[in-house]
Amino acid sequence: MDKLNLRRELLSARASLTPEQRRANAVDVRETLLDQPWVQMAGLVACYWSIGTEPDTHGLVFALWKHGATVILPVLREDHDLDWAVYDGPDTLAAGRLGLMEPVDTRRGVEAIRTAALVIVPALAVDRLSGVRLGRGGGSYDRALARVGPNVPTVALLHDGELIDDVPAEPHDQRVRWAISPEGLTSLM
Repeated sequence: MDKLNLRRELLSARASLTPEQRRANAVDVRETLLDQPWVQMAGLVACYWSIGTEPDTHGLVFALWKHGATVILPVLREDHDLDWAVYDGPDTLAAGRLGLMEPVDTRRGVEAIRTAALVIVPALAVDRLSGVRLGRGGGSYDRALARVGPNVPTVALLHDGELIDDVPAEPHDQRVRWAISPEGLTSLM
């Protein structure tokens, strides 16, 4: 299946999830992730503020911050690359481009992700064999992931059924080292 049709199929499946299912999924993903020692030890975490039917990250971001991690969230630039700014609690977000919630802190630049000890990214699907991540098609996270060091844990958050075989890949598509869904945490490397 090509990327466009696969995206449509996955977005349709996400739209069919009830709010209760999405909330339960968010709790399962958050608790599984927070149980990992390499998450607990990460001093600087790059994450994202979820929207729509994405696996919810609001509780995860808050929990990481409350446990002492510095959390940086993306700020979408005009060129669709991602700048980064520090999250300093729920009152430090404001609507940005395309209605995305972004930190109001000083922008740290596109290279700030290089210093993260853990990177958590959105995905519509991840290939269970190769770790190739299917995003929404803008390339923002592929550019950001290309800046992350080879030993830094990169984690894609998914709903059940989104860790699949044969995600179509192009040369610019970046891989992740882990995928997590309510079904559990899966190492991909």
